Amino acid sequence: MNLSRTPHAWSVTPAQAIRIQRNLTGRVVRRGCVKRLRLAAGADLAFSHDKDECIAGVVVWDVQAEKVVEQQVARRKLRFPYVPGLLSFREAPAILAALRKIQCEPDVFLFDGQGYAHPRRFGLACHVGLLIDRPSLGCAKSLLIGRCGSLPQRRGSTTPMLDQGERIGVAVRTRQSVRPIYVSTGHLLSLDAAVEITLRCCTRYRLPEPTRLADQLVAREKRSSDPALR
Repeated sequence: MNLSRTPHAWSVTPAQAIRIQRNLTGRVVRRGCVKRLRLAAGADLAFSHDKDECIAGVVVWDVQAEKVVEQQVARRKLRFPYVPGLLSFREAPAILAALRKIQCEPDVFLFDGQGYAHPRRFGLACHVGLLIDRPSLGCAKSLLIGRCGSLPQRRGSTTPMLDQGERIGVAVRTRQSVRPIYVSTGHLLSLDAAVEITLRCCTRYRLPEPTRLADQLVAREKRSSDPALR
């Protein structure tokens, strides 16, 4: 993928990172859809055994054929500390490096993390989605902020995620009687479109297939490169 140069530095202080988030969040577009969904890219991360590197994996999955068409991995030195709410500053450089290796052009990008459902409404899916200027969404395994009401057990059930009276995302039951996942918009997608895409990408498992496979990809990469895990 041909991506524009990132408009800010990554080696910044937490206070500077918060200012960057606040400056960029107004540029995020929370509307739109993918009219012809075929290729969905999923991104996930792992960290090296010595906690010195971030390992990013991207898997491009053909939604119609239900098969992988491309996958790429990239590693980058960690340049930012672990600070809740600022994880994209640790993780995005490696994700962007992996995305630059992708030869095809996915229709949508799914991130194992938060999007709009974030204290400053600028989680990983918003940050990377804005930088690559493609439709994106976040599919998190747990709540970061806000609360949800009760959710029926049937597949496809949803309930709003609320924070201070604002709907910041949706809890989605992707399998019958299985724990929900938490979907929020990243960039260039409405919340309804993000939920629809998530459900289309969930087959036999709780998680969307592109991010589930990306998780397996980075786990294999970590095992192969860390002697302690071989």
